[in-house]
Amino acid sequence: MESKTCANENRSVTALKAHLALKVSDVPRSIEFYRRLLGIEPSKVRTGYAKFDVQNPPLNLTLNEGTLSGRGSLSHLGIQVSSTQDVLALREKWTAAGLLARDEMQTDCCYALQDKTWVRDPDGNEWEAFVVLEDNLPEASACCGADQVAAVQISGRNWESGRLVDD
Repeated sequence: MESKTCANENRSVTALKAHLALKVSDVPRSIEFYRRLLGIEPSKVRTGYAKFDVQNPPLNLTLNEGTLSGRGSLSHLGIQVSSTQDVLALREKWTAAGLLARDEMQTDCCYALQDKTWVRDPDGNEWEAFVVLEDNLPEASACCGADQVAAVQISGRNWESGRLVDD
């Protein structure tokens, strides 16, 4: 049997933006968090649904209400920026919006030296803003992720395993 080549096989596709659909337990509560995180209003809100049309970085983010059954395979979400100053600017923006941010500066994560700041959405999804300062480091320690225990400082208090800990 002779194979046929599709005329569009070599056609280049231009992606407009990435799409991320998150299952959330409470859409109104999540809308409030993502308004603060992204600094924009949702472009569409319906019962059990919201959409944020983010321009920078280009992202179609939807929130879909449903019953959460464990954390699934999602580790964390992030926004890569070009400098430590950008990381700090996002931290200040998020803090001014009432979000609790925690910093990890000069951290060895995912085989790269990074500066980052983190916030958590109402369902426990971790968001990071990060810059890669040095890449392709040798394999020396575990990669970052939700299961890794890291202690960092927030306003002089310890943040460990995603919660504030008093000394």
